[in-house]
Amino acid sequence: MIFRCSHLDNKDLFSKSDPFLKIFRIVESGDSIPICKTEVVNDNLNPTWKPLCLRMDQFGSKDNPLIIECFDFNSSGNHVLIGKLQKSVADLEKLHKERSGANLTLPSSHGGHEKVLKGQLFVDQFCQKEQYSFLDYISSGFELNFMVAVDFTASNGNPRNPDSLHYIDPSGRLNSYQRAIMEVGEVIQFYDSDKRFPAWGFGGKTFDGSISHCFNLNGSASGYEVEGVEGIMAAYANALHNVALSGPTLFGQVINTAAQITGQSLSYTSNKYFVLLIITDGVLTDLQETKDALVRASDLPLSILIVGVGGADFSQMEVLDADGGQRLESSTGRVATHDIVQFVPMREVHSGQISVVQALLEELPGQFLTYMRSRDIKPRSPHTPQTSA
Repeated sequence: MIFRCSHLDNKDLFSKSDPFLKIFRIVESGDSIPICKTEVVNDNLNPTWKPLCLRMDQFGSKDNPLIIECFDFNSSGNHVLIGKLQKSVADLEKLHKERSGANLTLPSSHGGHEKVLKGQLFVDQFCQKEQYSFLDYISSGFELNFMVAVDFTASNGNPRNPDSLHYIDPSGRLNSYQRAIMEVGEVIQFYDSDKRFPAWGFGGKTFDGSISHCFNLNGSASGYEVEGVEGIMAAYANALHNVALSGPTLFGQVINTAAQITGQSLSYTSNKYFVLLIITDGVLTDLQETKDALVRASDLPLSILIVGVGGADFSQMEVLDADGGQRLESSTGRVATHDIVQFVPMREVHSGQISVVQALLEELPGQFLTYMRSRDIKPRSPHTPQTSA
């Protein structure tokens, strides 16, 4: 589908809004689950977005209600709602056929009726075709392989102090690092047959006294894998006793190491897809080197979820996420094949706005399918392709 809006309200003071759409599915409980979003169109109150593919496993049925929200993008991550509406895929098809628009609304601040806005949503293109879904690949034996990297820079605070982001609470209450590892790991381990996970730390002074930007979390000189999510949690807790927090915050080495493992897997199989979780509290010192590593990795079956903990300014991470519609560019001018990064600030998780898993699943299936389709890799056994709109 190609979506367009007209006459959007301006939310910026010195320029026009930078709108993007976010689409949610309403489930039986009444909750709404994010399923996809468009790129950002900068400085435009009458935007047309690039074609968006909605899969049947995302929207359920053509009559299932969807919520479409239009936001003004802010690099801080505090996006401002411009307006919203509720339509099913069947309704969107009807809008396309009739070439008519649907008015956006805003919730009333006084709790009364919704305010109907001048801004409208149009569906300029609507087509259906048969395509394999994420579940088709997974059920035919494709695997997700989990990797994790943890920030050991000094800005996290002394792990012995209760106000440290690395503080291990004797009562068993998880800190932000533990929570991110548990939430993401417990979902992905179901799709990983051997449940052996590479786990690294970065920005710490390791056992030999040198500062390392990619050390094995388990303390081993040779083996970087640990057994299951419990193994990651144990290696993390143990490393806090043996690794001194240092710095600076560099992602390049960790991404290159994960990319190397991913690349090596291609020599013997095409049914593995890797997910690297990076948990960090700080501002990157090697932004361009990180961009270079991500652009190189964008050709690989790899997605990267960055979880930001603490109260730092994470606007750099929003740049890496490339949700602004601007694909990452390397120092040599090469542009990323596709977006492989998803960023989630943990403060939004704590405030209940989103769960880490929800954020991962919002983009991971799309990134997985983009890679598989670009390589013309099909599920291993015959499947009936699902409809996508």
